[in-house]
Amino acid sequence: MNTLRQAKVGQTVKVVKLHGEGAIKRRIMDMGITKGVEVYVRKVAPLGDPVEVTVRGYELSLRKADAEMIEISD
Repeated sequence: MNTLRQAKVGQTVKVVKLHGEGAIKRRIMDMGITKGVEVYVRKVAPLGDPVEVTVRGYELSLRKADAEMIEISD
């Protein structure tokens, strides 16, 4: 299983599934990250936290823990 956390800078990936439950999953979905959406990885901070991505035309920063809950495919 590949997660958004493992995606490289400059890579565009597709969301396959969201893991996690309740409020955490709802918050990720409210940010526009849903099944089937394409995510472009813009930057990763030196220690890997946070990850900056572009989703649906806007920029978003995700914590490492949140990025690990997003399953992706190339």
